[in-house]
Amino acid sequence: MAEPRHESGKKERCDIEGCDAEGVRSIAGKKVEKAGMTLSGDPDKNAHLCKAHYREFKKKTKSDRTMDRLGW
Repeated sequence: MAEPRHESGKKERCDIEGCDAEGVRSIAGKKVEKAGMTLSGDPDKNAHLCKAHYREFKKKTKSDRTMDRLGW
């Protein structure tokens, strides 16, 4: 069976300053910086986040996501 195209074999590193863990999620860089997290790269590009930093991002943006869902 053919391998999926989205898996190139290249593993991305977490883009949070000082973190060397493997990135598991990709979020818009501007959203990550708006949540108060410091990126090591360009905020205009997608930021790769490790599992721990993705959880932190979700916790920091929970109220914003709730308001968006409610339409406020």
